[in-house]
Amino acid sequence: MDISVFIFLIFGLLSIVVGYVIEGGQAGALMGPTAAMIVFGGTIGAVGLSFPPDILKRIPKMIKVIISPRKSDLPALISYFKDVSFKTRKNGLLSLESEVSNDPNLDPFIKKGLQLVVDGVDPQAVRDILELELESTSERHTQGSNVFESAGGYGPTMGIIGTVMGLVHVLGNLEDTSTLGSKIATAFLATLYGIGSANLLWLPIATRLKQADEKEYKEKTLIIEAILYIQEGINPNTIAEKLKSFLSNDELLKYQQMDGKADV
Repeated sequence: MDISVFIFLIFGLLSIVVGYVIEGGQAGALMGPTAAMIVFGGTIGAVGLSFPPDILKRIPKMIKVIISPRKSDLPALISYFKDVSFKTRKNGLLSLESEVSNDPNLDPFIKKGLQLVVDGVDPQAVRDILELELESTSERHTQGSNVFESAGGYGPTMGIIGTVMGLVHVLGNLEDTSTLGSKIATAFLATLYGIGSANLLWLPIATRLKQADEKEYKEKTLIIEAILYIQEGINPNTIAEKLKSFLSNDELLKYQQMDGKADV
């Protein structure tokens, strides 16, 4: 579980509330059930109208991606494919059959690619099949981030609607001028909720989902290239060198340490 999600969300909320209190405000004044209902209810309604049910029902899975992100270890992947390449050069491509069947924890995408190689599928067809699956997965992820991006756009608008409604109510009841200021302040709570929810919740979630998609896309692209290199019969060390181009500086250092090449 990535607890940083909760830490930074709470930090952001507390920063706003504490800043308001430091300026002399009362924290309780920021509580507005009606404003919250207008903003969050309106946002949910607008999002529900914008996307079909098959996308909306995946929202719990999207939240799970944020809270418990998929682990990715590119250096370990390169080491794995390097070992597999050594085995295939020694025992032939058909030896991949045992690799596929004997490891229940093997990534399904890797398993599918290796099985295609074992089945003797043409390299270009292997690439096309795996890339099509990759693009399909990425498209689903993009739809998920679009849901929260849309919420980030609708939220502030619903906040303005709530504020306008509040001001209409205030201006329609000007007899009691002693409470005029507090009523106007309450009306503006909707704008605060709309802008705050967009920038502290919806848009950050969308960004996280995009980053998760980019991370998985990069990992699966590496897998595709590695499988095709193995099928082509390229030297294992050359495969590793080619795949290292996918690594960041920190990941490259980790790979060198795993491979016993780091400076000590």
